[in-house]
Amino acid sequence: MKVAVIGTGYVGLTTAVSLAMKGHEVLGIDVDAAKIELLSNGRSPIYEPGLDQVLLEMLGQSKIRFSTKLLEAKEAQVVFVCVGTPEAADGEADLSYLHAALQDIASLHEHSPVERIVVIKSTVPVGTGDWAADSLRRCNQLHVVSNPEFLREGCALEDALNPSRIIVGADSEEAVAVMQTLYSGLSAPWVITTRANAELIKYASNAYLAARISFMNELARLSTVLGTDVTVVSHGMGLDSRIGPQFLRAGIGYGGSCFPKDTIALLKLANQHGVTLGLLEKVREVNASQPVWFIEQLAQKIPDLSGKRIAVLGLAFKPDTDDIREAPALRILAALQAAGAVVSAYDPIAAKAVAALFPDAEYVTAPEAAFVGAHAAVLVTEWQECVKLDWKLIKEQMERPLLFDGRNAWPCDELKKAGFEYQGVGRS
Repeated sequence: MKVAVIGTGYVGLTTAVSLAMKGHEVLGIDVDAAKIELLSNGRSPIYEPGLDQVLLEMLGQSKIRFSTKLLEAKEAQVVFVCVGTPEAADGEADLSYLHAALQDIASLHEHSPVERIVVIKSTVPVGTGDWAADSLRRCNQLHVVSNPEFLREGCALEDALNPSRIIVGADSEEAVAVMQTLYSGLSAPWVITTRANAELIKYASNAYLAARISFMNELARLSTVLGTDVTVVSHGMGLDSRIGPQFLRAGIGYGGSCFPKDTIALLKLANQHGVTLGLLEKVREVNASQPVWFIEQLAQKIPDLSGKRIAVLGLAFKPDTDDIREAPALRILAALQAAGAVVSAYDPIAAKAVAALFPDAEYVTAPEAAFVGAHAAVLVTEWQECVKLDWKLIKEQMERPLLFDGRNAWPCDELKKAGFEYQGVGRS
């Protein structure tokens, strides 16, 4: 099929490349001319494992191309909308990019009025798809579908090719049939429903996963007081088939582009309709305070951080991505610098972006270098190179062998036996 994808950010580019891999002819559209030139030369503007290589392959096979003009997609049978819906100043989703995309689609349809499916993959408030359908009703043979994405940064391409489920919100059998043809060959459960249900499934999924994380972080705080080990507790919980092991890891809070933005957007939506989501409000409260609580644990060991050298390992919000949006590392760096600490930081991908926000920190090119002369080290993002280290060398390099494991990823027992002072999140 001939497909156009509006927006070549994280979701749009992954969607475009994965559809090209399935044999479709894909045109990626973006208003950023510099980004389009970069993509046309086979270079991805985002870091995602495996994406650069596949992008080059699809360009070489002429399965994908890029442009700033949607009018080049006159023959497109399906147009995906994958534009950003960032958090506005009031917490609601900013739909200005979506509105602009719909206007462009209407112009395209006027020039080429063929039967076409508009697929909204952007995360949007409930009711947006129905509103879009009404606004495009003047365009005959144009169907609007809600098809939310469930991509995990760091393994997005794998998720696009092997989705956990395919959610399609539509009001016509023709649109559903086109989506089934588009995604033929993918082995995943289908949920065919209304556009509003599809939109709420996306928000509810992210809100629930965020709730699991915050629940475990509260248990970690309790474990710190009780002397129990939250990693053992979470393992025991996860063996219950009704609970499962996913998203039960305590740490220093969630970040990224989805959980923070989507939870506040869902809260705003509920408030507009006079509904209070008290649990979700608490989820956000716990997440906001978790990095602060973690720094307080450090301050108990080093009451005066002024002039103390602190190594910070990992800056992206999670491994295998360069995304620093809402990353816990940003709050930790701000707190450390406010206390007068000297920060030595390492991240294999995200250091340049963080350096623009915190230019006074020192950024090293190897994880071991961050430990030199450090009075304490903090693991923020569990990159493999930040976890698998030469601990004998590191102990010799540190001023004080004090470790704060914000992801419970360092070998606790081994480090204690080696003479390190070790403190995890909720570990006895």
